[in-house]
Amino acid sequence: MTEEMNLVDPDPVTLRFECLKARQPIGDVFLASVPYDQLVKITYFDVRRVLQEDRDVERYLGIQRPLINSRVDGLQKYVNFFDASFPTAIIIAVDERFAEYDEQTKSISLSNVPRDGDRPEIPIRNIARVLDGQHRIAGLRGFKGDAFDLPVTIFVGADIADQAHIFATVNLEQQKVNKSLAYDLYSLAKSRSPQKTCHNVAVVLDQDRDSPLYKRIKRLGVSTDGRDFEPISQATFVEALMTYVSAEPKVDRDKLLKGEMLEKVDAEELWKRPFRNMFVTENDVQIVEVIFNYFSSVKDRWPIAWASNDSGNMLNRTNGFRAFMRAFQHVHKLHGTPSGVVPREFMDEFMRKVPLKDRDFNTDNFKPGSAGESALLSVLRDVQ
Repeated sequence: MTEEMNLVDPDPVTLRFECLKARQPIGDVFLASVPYDQLVKITYFDVRRVLQEDRDVERYLGIQRPLINSRVDGLQKYVNFFDASFPTAIIIAVDERFAEYDEQTKSISLSNVPRDGDRPEIPIRNIARVLDGQHRIAGLRGFKGDAFDLPVTIFVGADIADQAHIFATVNLEQQKVNKSLAYDLYSLAKSRSPQKTCHNVAVVLDQDRDSPLYKRIKRLGVSTDGRDFEPISQATFVEALMTYVSAEPKVDRDKLLKGEMLEKVDAEELWKRPFRNMFVTENDVQIVEVIFNYFSSVKDRWPIAWASNDSGNMLNRTNGFRAFMRAFQHVHKLHGTPSGVVPREFMDEFMRKVPLKDRDFNTDNFKPGSAGESALLSVLRDVQ
């Protein structure tokens, strides 16, 4: 820590939080509700600075996890959204000399004065070491509202080995939510959003028997019972489409939740996001029609490759799909009308000019991963 970080407060400071005690094998755990500003005030290191050194816990484990500035910036925006929420607990560790639990009032007091002392011994900002939640805490430094209370799990008196075990359990063993499942949950939202619209487009194209993507989208990120070939995940579909709908999907969603109106964009912006005005005017059906026609044109141009589920064929898999989605912007510009709508006849003419045959969509020509996707995109963008 820097010399500034070690400066002791001149006056005693005690903070008291409503709290419940839970008995666990590792020892008593305290579950508190802590206002955001007070949580920022008592935690270290990550809240105060981008790390120039490893945290004690992480050095003990032999891993490094400095703050990621881009993530902090995103969270500082998120905390000011209409429906911002951090429902899972932030985990901190406090030296037992500076913490006291009151069974009668069910509250915990944290102080810079030790229980056996009469004057401050540590800075109040060094009371609590963060075991999990450093990015959320850093994000809360940008909160501009009145109230944001956080559920906080407090370990009192845990030594560095216990803290390392807790850190490892939380950060190394937890399983992230599948992105496709997360997008699927947007269907339950009452308000419109870019995420919900793109999810709905994916559902329609996956369920329509005439769709070129019929039963080809892995809706929940795992194989669907009764299906043999689902080469595209819903997350892949939604994220590829959403770039044409919104520059800032989270901001759009927040505005719509607040009842604000989105404004249509001009022609210059439509070259980048051809479906933007369709979304703003709630013409989602037209988005479906354009994507339906676009991939129908791909299917008709290369029917053998499109129908093949051979592992060496990349046209109808993630890389091929993403390359053609990215190429739509080029097709749209070639058509020359900044409306997002490209007639099927123009799409067919474009596909006929692509100098590839069914057998060319293999992993020898287009390597697995982003390299193959970029190579195919380059071929498509060369078409004039």
